[in-house]
Amino acid sequence: MTPQEQLNQHRGTIDNLDAALIHILAERFRTTKAVGVLKAANDFPPSDPEREKKQVARLRQLSQDANLDPDFAEKLLNFIIAEVIQHHKQARDGS
Repeated sequence: MTPQEQLNQHRGTIDNLDAALIHILAERFRTTKAVGVLKAANDFPPSDPEREKKQVARLRQLSQDANLDPDFAEKLLNFIIAEVIQHHKQARDGS
């Protein structure tokens, strides 16, 4: 296989993984939006700092186990959590 063919093969794998990530994130957000509706209906706060703290620690450990930079994983999770909290606030406010 030529270097260009190898590069194309790697890029194809990356494209497939990117697609999988998008579908997984979409499913995650569908579920967290349902959580937001449940929280709003039951007057729960949009955020749960204790759970978020546990999730960050859990993801950092998973990242270490997978040889992924835990700082990167934490930044990614914090970005996702911020978006989820925004969705929960919208559900609470009826937006």
